[in-house]
Amino acid sequence: MGMYSSIEVSASGLSAERLAMDVIANNLANVNTTRTPEGGAFKRQLVIFAQKQEQSDNASMNPLDTEDDPGKSRDGVAAVGIMSDPGPDRMVYDPTHPDADANGYVHMPNIDVVKEMVDMIAASRAYQANVTAIQESRNMGNAAMNLLKS
Repeated sequence: MGMYSSIEVSASGLSAERLAMDVIANNLANVNTTRTPEGGAFKRQLVIFAQKQEQSDNASMNPLDTEDDPGKSRDGVAAVGIMSDPGPDRMVYDPTHPDADANGYVHMPNIDVVKEMVDMIAASRAYQANVTAIQESRNMGNAAMNLLKS
């Protein structure tokens, strides 16, 4: 894997974790949303990640090949979708709420604020780890250039 490939892998991780943080922020923003255009309470959203699949049929299978062609990316992570959490709604007893059913219960989103915050911290740390990996790749490239100068 060449230097640019390692940066590309980390960049795909940055993009994936940024999407994860956006989805978590959306979940937190909708923690009290009881009505959606689809009907019912807001459902917690989850991001599905997968390893990037080979994009080119003629890509080299030689692991020592350092030719970096953006069209031949084979490494990294990609967000393949965003799905709704199939878990049940939280039922809250509040007969004064406008969305309460006949028994006085309100269907609230299936979002646990503590779990969302833990997921946000994990995504933030993964993002920072990818930033550090890119910085270290750059530092190694600079060190190699300095060796070539001397």
